[in-house]
Amino acid sequence: MTQIIDIVMNALDDLKAKDVVKMDVSELTDVMDTLVIASGTSNRHVKSLAQNVAQEAKTAGMAPLSVEGEETGEWVLVDFGDLVLHVMLPNTRDFYDLERLWSMEPEGRQKPTEDA
Repeated sequence: MTQIIDIVMNALDDLKAKDVVKMDVSELTDVMDTLVIASGTSNRHVKSLAQNVAQEAKTAGMAPLSVEGEETGEWVLVDFGDLVLHVMLPNTRDFYDLERLWSMEPEGRQKPTEDA
């Protein structure tokens, strides 16, 4: 597992991904162990980041199970089974707020109210 994490993180770094977050979600789901979220600066950058990760993993003999969302480049998901990568435009990332959704702390999952 450590090898695919290193490949993903290095491939994102190679093409200057923004705000990369790696989360251990193994205690929250049986679907995956690690969630990686990164932002790109444009649709083309988002697509390039996802393609670079998929290509680097294939080169290392760890091809992704699937890649979704490359058509628009707003949000591309690269699924490696135990690790899932989301590469998103900043506005899309803010809207879906996956970091909050997958937070380990239940109180962290609630959006702050306007009153607070």
